[in-house]
Amino acid sequence: MKKRYVIFAGLMALHMACEPVDQQVATAGCQETTPVNQAYSKGDALRQLLDKYTRNGLPGIAVAVYTPAEGYWTGASGYANLESKTKMLGCHLQFGQSVAKLYMATTVMKLVDEGKLVLDSPVSRYLPENIAKKLTNPEKVTVRMLLNHTSGVPDYTENTAYVASVLQNPLKQYTTDDLLNYMTGVSSTATPGAFVRYSNSNYLLLALMTDYVGGNHVRLLQDRILTPLDARQTFYHNSATYLEQPTLVDSYFDRFGDGKLENITQMQRANVASMYGDDGIIASPTDYLKFLRGLLEGKLVSTGSLKEMTTWYNDKEGKPAYGLGLEKTTVAGQEAYGHGGAGIGAGCALYYLPEKKTYLFIGINLGVLTDGPYVRLADELTKELVTLL
Repeated sequence: MKKRYVIFAGLMALHMACEPVDQQVATAGCQETTPVNQAYSKGDALRQLLDKYTRNGLPGIAVAVYTPAEGYWTGASGYANLESKTKMLGCHLQFGQSVAKLYMATTVMKLVDEGKLVLDSPVSRYLPENIAKKLTNPEKVTVRMLLNHTSGVPDYTENTAYVASVLQNPLKQYTTDDLLNYMTGVSSTATPGAFVRYSNSNYLLLALMTDYVGGNHVRLLQDRILTPLDARQTFYHNSATYLEQPTLVDSYFDRFGDGKLENITQMQRANVASMYGDDGIIASPTDYLKFLRGLLEGKLVSTGSLKEMTTWYNDKEGKPAYGLGLEKTTVAGQEAYGHGGAGIGAGCALYYLPEKKTYLFIGINLGVLTDGPYVRLADELTKELVTLL
């Protein structure tokens, strides 16, 4: 599932954000905090594959793999910053984009385990009245429906007024009230509970619900998930300047689909800083794998909650598509579940391949919201990686 914006002629406003960030990524190195096995049996083949795709134009790629037999492996190719020729390393922080939804869902399920939330209760029970009244059917939409995208709540990122605002004000940081207003008065996109229809709004509401019921969701995520996993290279709204980490990659966008990359780091960071619940995570590749392992290996939520999260709900075509925060998909013929992420200046995928008992993270510092030669390369890379594994 990818977050898609309607891009139109207003893209010219991007010139305001097409300058590199003045920071130390050019000189700063990073250190891997997780022991890795650089003798991984498929390491050389993976490095050659990554190099092939950066030679063909992708700015930078970072990959992490975990298997029970060989442990963690990381590899990278290309550049974290093209202008300074700073090489991409396997420890550079990568944007998680919509992978943040899986972190948010896990935080919610922690509250379910504690009896503070009930999956099939209406969201009106858990939201402040001033927020609930912005929704069309708050008494008919349940917590479960937000988690599995069957709520019918309209996606604020698809509102043309929001898209226009982002393009006209590329460095603006939006408040949650701003984003909620793009849902207000907009009709439901489907009958609640009917089928999976992806909406970023669902996870913004889950973040606000968690704030209301369990306290600050940022603190809960840190205390209940990141700290127990020793995920020291994962950051999520823990300070106003958390996106100024010196080892966070720069971001690039092929604005017109003509193969010409522009540095849009400032716009990318402003956009990500505005998002809660549906986006906002940055982490090292191995930290992403630590999280997915911790979840699927039963270290974060109860057995019952994990079963709920991996119960799949159908899309409009009747195909199993989404659980509670988890996507179910097929990549290169392999069943996979986890989550994908797409942003203005980055793309990623975090998957578990059950047939191979392999965990995989791929991060690219290239915007993948619109079609173009580089976006197609990114799709091909993912397929080739899974095939190789």
